[in-house]
Amino acid sequence: MAYPTDRKYSAEHEWVRVAGNVATVGITHHAQEQLGEIVHVELPTVGKAVKKGEGVAEVESVKAVSDVYTPVSGKIVAVNAGLDGNEGAVNSTPHDAGWLFQVELSNEVELEGLMDSAKYGDHAGNDF
Repeated sequence: MAYPTDRKYSAEHEWVRVAGNVATVGITHHAQEQLGEIVHVELPTVGKAVKKGEGVAEVESVKAVSDVYTPVSGKIVAVNAGLDGNEGAVNSTPHDAGWLFQVELSNEVELEGLMDSAKYGDHAGNDF
């Protein structure tokens, strides 16, 4: 099975799925696998303006704390409150229920610089 084809991927191992002008962002299967068991997620504040490449969230695992970088610029319009007390969803379903935050896009052209699933699979060095 390859990475989902309905989204774009960053070199820093985040995925983006766009619906209208809102991008849902999470970390990839590869990223969660490298981190190990996720024990805490620090999500951004709704309403915060963010710029592509900015660290906006943190994922803490039993191994390390890692920044999550937004692959697009805009305004945070939602966070995944379902992760509170259920951080393991980032491990078990990183491309679905384990999403982290949503950004109202301010510059859709930034999406063109992200990878498709095949290119990301090559970048990550594995399929799942």
